[in-house]
Amino acid sequence: MVQSNILSKTSNKDIVARLGCFSVIEHAKDLSPAAGGEMAAYYAYQMNVRRRQVVAQLNGNAVVIQAGDMQMMLGKIDAATDVKGAGDFFKKMASSVVTGESAIKPKYSGYGELVFEPTTKHILLEDLSQWGGSVVLDDGLFLACDSTVGIKTVQRTNISSAVAGGEGLFNTCLTGNGIAVLESPVPREELTVIDLQDDVVKIDGNMAIAWSGSLQFTVERTTKTLIGSAASGEGLVNVYRGSGRILVAMTA
Repeated sequence: MVQSNILSKTSNKDIVARLGCFSVIEHAKDLSPAAGGEMAAYYAYQMNVRRRQVVAQLNGNAVVIQAGDMQMMLGKIDAATDVKGAGDFFKKMASSVVTGESAIKPKYSGYGELVFEPTTKHILLEDLSQWGGSVVLDDGLFLACDSTVGIKTVQRTNISSAVAGGEGLFNTCLTGNGIAVLESPVPREELTVIDLQDDVVKIDGNMAIAWSGSLQFTVERTTKTLIGSAASGEGLVNVYRGSGRILVAMTA
């Protein structure tokens, strides 16, 4: 049996989020800065630049994480890759190039606690049922998910959304049921959640970091004519149509 205080609250450590088997630890201050780095550590704390870690509590279940993000395995936990052969490996490598995500995502299963590497990014725990069972992610957003969640690469339905929208031609898409762990550039308090029901949302720029797979994404002019778009000073906007959810980082 392995026992630890990894999920115990201390004067400098707190559990700031829990969902499913995932918990998020936040270290308030850097208590051991290198000599000469005290001022940087002080201002980092004042500006909410803090180290955060994810812990997955496994009780016979399994999780899939980004390669290289495992720090510790406490207990009887086994690791396996999702590569089925040489052909599958090269397919995943191609997917890695176009999405910015690691090609191989190891799966950890068993009994115990899986501790992730610390990050200064903000951690989001998302239930896919709140996204209609499918969510498309901006590049680099994926960190981990339940093994019940499917991971695939999706391509834009039209080239205009890739060339003019600033979102890329390919994205990672999570499908099914379970919890996804995302690394956000901003905290949840700065994120805007937009829910659509047979409606339209237009965003000037690539501020949307995640959106339901059910939404149709295109890039369009702000007005019906090129002259009108030029006169308005807005030009092209990202357009999301249908029913679903959008997560927008307005301050990123």
